[in-house]
Amino acid sequence: MLLRASLVVLLAHMPSAMAGGNMEERVLPNGLKVIVKEDHRAPVAVSQLWYKAGSMDEFNGTTGVAHVLEHMMFKGTPRVPAGRFTKLIAAAGGRDNAFTAQDYTTYFQQLQKSRLPLALKLEADRMQNLSLSKAEFGKEIKVVMEERRWRTDDKPQSLVYEGMMATAFQEHPYRRPVIGWMNDLEHMTAADARAWYRRWYAPNNAVLVVVGDVQPAQVFKLAADYFGKIKARPLPVRKPQAEPPQEGIRRVEVKVPAKLPYLLMGYHAPVLRNPAQDWEPYALEVLAGVLDGNGSARLNQALVRESRVASEVGAGYDDVARGPGMFLLEGTPSEGKTVRDVEAALREQVEKLKRDGITPEELQRVKAQVIAAQVYQRDSMFYQGMLIGQYEISGLSYQALDTRLERLKAVSAEQVREVAGKYLKDDNLTVATLDPQPLEGHTPVAPPKGARDVR
Repeated sequence: MLLRASLVVLLAHMPSAMAGGNMEERVLPNGLKVIVKEDHRAPVAVSQLWYKAGSMDEFNGTTGVAHVLEHMMFKGTPRVPAGRFTKLIAAAGGRDNAFTAQDYTTYFQQLQKSRLPLALKLEADRMQNLSLSKAEFGKEIKVVMEERRWRTDDKPQSLVYEGMMATAFQEHPYRRPVIGWMNDLEHMTAADARAWYRRWYAPNNAVLVVVGDVQPAQVFKLAADYFGKIKARPLPVRKPQAEPPQEGIRRVEVKVPAKLPYLLMGYHAPVLRNPAQDWEPYALEVLAGVLDGNGSARLNQALVRESRVASEVGAGYDDVARGPGMFLLEGTPSEGKTVRDVEAALREQVEKLKRDGITPEELQRVKAQVIAAQVYQRDSMFYQGMLIGQYEISGLSYQALDTRLERLKAVSAEQVREVAGKYLKDDNLTVATLDPQPLEGHTPVAPPKGARDVR
């Protein structure tokens, strides 16, 4: 207990990691926002270009197109032929990749600081000059379909998550998988990808984040030199897409070849909209730490170590998103136990927390763990950029990152109990279960060759 208390005191007096180096922003005349975070610990620069365009912006019939275009962004421009982009970055001693999510698509490079101009030059080129040939699209869409087979169709727990999201959300586009439905991928064309590129890939729909051993004034000049001549384009009006209140528990069962059963429970929950005034998302984050902070957290202690009803349990919550949030509980039954046994045990822990709350000692320990995770994550240049980009794309200012630590420190035990009672209830709940089928005759799918973002 002395060690944990000391950690709380240490963190309470620790300056924000985001404030540990100068951070500045500029908006170019064409609308591109540029944010620079200085970090002079190593002669390295991380460049991340964030487009506010993810799977939530897709239309039915073309699900997965945001991810498909991410692949196509490496297929060349008139100046940089297919495959050349990554070779140039590698030759400069760097690495690059990209990822697509519900809220955004992001492209990044990490390299020696003197080679930052190369990364920005290449990124600006493909923002406006992507080739998008039918031949390259025809090859790459097959890679994406294989990626779906490997990443989702052959992963029972991924199918359970996909089923849970499609059931929990009836109207909001979060119900659609980022990688897309297979039927849409099979019928997707180069014209679909081209339309997405023209719709969203514009400087006024992007944020450039640079973290590293750089001077802001130099980065702003480079950004203006390479991106400044790209013209802004009118963007589609984003209409509100609110999920109506859920009334009553929802259930979905997935039957696929698998070794073990599995349970996933998702509760609708809020996310940050006003970081300086909201308190519920911070309390929900602490609640997730109470349930699943480490090996001594409540779920592991009660379900795995004591009752042994589950071999694995977990809780998760992300408070930064463009759309609505979800608070997740999961568990894998121990031998001889069922998903219903695990569900009953998870419910028991939730009700106990609602009824009895948490002790001051438990709150202190969990806060230390949650805040320490935030601080240590910011020790990486790459994840500093990730935090900045996620906040900006979600409509929150990166300046709220300093507020975040103070707000987490201020969460009370009563607030944790209150959000548990308000949101972890059946009217907010969707339960997805895996009913494992025999594995005889099932051949595992190999990772697709050429898939860049398989991590």
